[in-house]
Amino acid sequence: MDAVLSAVRVVAGMLILASASVLQAVILLALLPSRTARIRSCIVFERIVGHACTRLCGCRVEITGRERLDPRRPAIYVVNHTSMIDLFIALRFMPCGSVGVIKKEVIFYPFFGQLYLLAGHLRLDRGHHAAAVASMRSLADLVRRARLSIFLSPEGTRARDGRLLPFKRGMAHLAIQTGLPVVPIVILGAYRAWPSDSLSIRGGTIRVEVLPAVDTRDWSPENTVEATEQIHRVFRKHLPPEQQPRP
Repeated sequence: MDAVLSAVRVVAGMLILASASVLQAVILLALLPSRTARIRSCIVFERIVGHACTRLCGCRVEITGRERLDPRRPAIYVVNHTSMIDLFIALRFMPCGSVGVIKKEVIFYPFFGQLYLLAGHLRLDRGHHAAAVASMRSLADLVRRARLSIFLSPEGTRARDGRLLPFKRGMAHLAIQTGLPVVPIVILGAYRAWPSDSLSIRGGTIRVEVLPAVDTRDWSPENTVEATEQIHRVFRKHLPPEQQPRP
C-alpha cells in the first residue's frame, strides 16, 4: 500500500511540475533577451511547485528564521542536501531574484532541468575546473550588477545517508567575488521523508533553520579553505548526531 501511495505521489508531482513548467517556459521565452528578468520571473513557478510537491509528499515543513530570507538584502544562501525533497523546499522558500548553482547533470531532471537552463541559472561542470571557475566569475558579475542572490548546496551532491559531506570551495570564491554574506540554511530530517535515490516517499516533519548571515568581507583567495571550514562548522553545530559527518 505504501508503495502504491508513493507511486501516486510521484506521478501527481510530475504532472504538476510538467504543467507549471509549460506555463513558465512561455513566460521565459518572452523574456529571453533579459537573463535577470527570466530569473526573477520564476518566483511564482517556484512557490506553486514548492508548496504543491512538499504537500504531495506528505511533508510538514517547519521553518525558523524565515525573516532572514530577505530579497531586499542579497546574500549567498547555502543548504545541506540529503534528499530530492530539498529541491522543493528550496523552491518553496527561495527569495525572489535568487540564482541557482547546481551541477550540470540537472539538465536530465524531467521538466525542471530544461526550465532551469532556460531561466538562466548556472550549471557547473565539476569535471572541468577552469570552465567552472570562469562560469562562477561571470555569475558573480551578473549578481553584482543586478543585485541578485545565489542559492547553492556547497556539498555539490546529495548525502545518501543524511550525513553532512565536505563542502566545495566554490561558495567561498563566489562570496569573495561578490562581497555577499553567506546565510546557512540547515535542513533536518529530509533524508527520512524521501530517502536519496528512492521512489519510496515516507513524509513527516522536516525542520528548516535559516541561520544568521556570516560576514565574508575578510575572506580572501588565500584563505578559502578556512572560510569553507567556517561555514561547515556552522552546519555541524546545528545538525543532530545522525546527520553529523562520518569520521
